[in-house]
Amino acid sequence: MSIDLVIGILTEAFYLVLLILLPILGAGLTVGVVLSIFQAATSIQEMTLTFVPKIMITAIAIIVSLPFITDKMIEFTNKIFNLITTVVK
Repeated sequence: MSIDLVIGILTEAFYLVLLILLPILGAGLTVGVVLSIFQAATSIQEMTLTFVPKIMITAIAIIVSLPFITDKMIEFTNKIFNLITTVVK
């Protein structure tokens, strides 16, 4: 197993993690910004106001993107298993 192969696998793994987490983090970030603007406009300085909507939107984003996440993870796992059989030979 060469260093180039390991670097390629790790690069693809980090890219996959970024691709999977981007919609979830984006949804949480968007809700956080909208709630911060709402708090600034209404002068409500309650810190716990942002937690419940962020948690709910994050959970919904995870549920909605779950088929995409599982598809990408299965593809990556199959690629790694096929790579193992090629490297071992």
